[in-house]
Order: sequence, then C-alpha cells, then structure tokens
Amino acid sequence: MPSVIRVGLMISTINAASAFWYRLFDKLAPSLAISAVAAPIRNVEEIEGVFQSLASEPKGSLVIPGDVFVERPPVRDLIIRLAVTHRLPVIYGRRVFVAAGGLISYGLDPADLFRQAASYVDRIFKGEKPSDLPVQQPTKFEFSINLKTARALGLNVPMALLASADEVIE
Repeated sequence: MPSVIRVGLMISTINAASAFWYRLFDKLAPSLAISAVAAPIRNVEEIEGVFQSLASEPKGSLVIPGDVFVERPPVRDLIIRLAVTHRLPVIYGRRVFVAAGGLISYGLDPADLFRQAASYVDRIFKGEKPSDLPVQQPTKFEFSINLKTARALGLNVPMALLASADEVIE
C-alpha cells in the first residue's frame, strides 16, 4: 500500500517488550515516510478505539506484532472483525491471524524456533553448559497473505507480492 502515510502500532502494555517496539517504531517511521501512531492497549475495551481513530482519516494502516494478549482467540477474532468493519489494512506478526481472516502476516516461524530450541536441549543433555551456548537469532520467517480479506478491503495485491509469499490463502 504505497499510499499509506499513517501507521499505528498496537501492542498490549502488559507485553514487557512494548516500550522497545514503540521506540523502534518511532525511530524508523521517518525513514519510511510514514507518521507513526502509538496505539498501546491495556484491555480489550481499548481495541475498538484504536481502529476508530486510525480509520477516521484516510491512508491509515495498523501493525500488530503480536503478543499473548492479542493472540487469544476471542481478542484475535475481534481485531480481525474490526479491521474488516473499518476497512483498515493490518499486518500481523503471526500467521494465525491470516489463517483466521486477517490480511497479511510476516513474522517468526514458530516451528523453526522449536527446532532450534530442541538442538540446544540436546546439547545440554550431552553435557554442554547453557552459559557456553551462543545466542541464536531466528533464521526463518513466514509471509502469508489472505486474498479473500484483500478483496473485502478492496485491495489489489501485486503479483510480485503474491509470488514472494510463503502462503496465499484464497
């Protein structure tokens, strides 16, 4: 969506990393030529206000990196429903949102993280000290697009984007 100029970032304040995400978002926004809109939430009741605020002006969007609060099925379903109702494009940090009807996700591949963790457990069981093991970064990310949702929002997804997706849900 090259026309987007306002992007909200919604993370629950119970997420210990939320302050980090908001600082990073504020720092990156100017280089992307977008206006960063912090949208911290403390409870479910605040979610609809975030959507109303971002949808009140044109060329807005929302990023939800994901945390345990927003990923709970009732909250996740509410978020997806509000995105469609307010015709607001949202990119999620977890594939589970796209499978449930969200537009796009880009984030860590949980299965890959578990595989990496299993290799660490194996090394520890074989006698290595956990403090001697190197810190590893995620190496696999997944990108999913829900075309049904894109059509409901009136969005045309470029073929290049579809071709780069790990999963396209029709």
